[in-house]
Amino acid sequence: MTTTGTTLLVALRATLVTLVLTGLLYPLAITGAAQLGFSDRANGSLVVDPHGQEVGSELIGQAFTAGVYVHGRPSANGYDASSSGGTNLSTTSAKLRDGTADDPATPEVDESFAGARQLAEAFRRDNELAADAEVPVDAVTRSASGLDPHVSPEMALAQAPRIAAARRVDVTRVAAVIREQVLGRELGLLGEERVNVLAVNLALDRMFGATIRP
Repeated sequence: MTTTGTTLLVALRATLVTLVLTGLLYPLAITGAAQLGFSDRANGSLVVDPHGQEVGSELIGQAFTAGVYVHGRPSANGYDASSSGGTNLSTTSAKLRDGTADDPATPEVDESFAGARQLAEAFRRDNELAADAEVPVDAVTRSASGLDPHVSPEMALAQAPRIAAARRVDVTRVAAVIREQVLGRELGLLGEERVNVLAVNLALDRMFGATIRP
């Protein structure tokens, strides 16, 4: 066999071995380990309602608008999981701060870039807060992905009066359900306390009735 033929044969063998190892055996081993070790997370951390119906993932936020539910933080992409991303506006951006449109002469505000001022006003209005009431920071800021499934305990509890009124129950009962859903810091050190919006809304349904529709 010529030198060229030998080289081609060696290259072919190396390609086949690499293909089998990295394209077949390694993925199968990792998939098997994931299914055995933490199948729930490996399959998307799906959440089911009391009827056993899938209603979402605990890792991806959803847009809740009904008055009976805790609402998530603002999202630049409308919680569209196929187009994750933020506004990419800096903290010095007038559009981010005030919600001004691209054209200063145009009075309308692009809702996807609504500024902190408009978001704060909307949060106060939706939750019937005083005009000068302090608003939780995550009620007027977006996450980098636009898909954050969590809000701060402060933001969730600020919505308790509105939820209680919509469900016609005492506000202390709603607040108690929210507090039960507060997640601590990872390993007791990392991150901040938070509330998973989908989980708390399912808990509200279990306590007071109604069912989340997927």
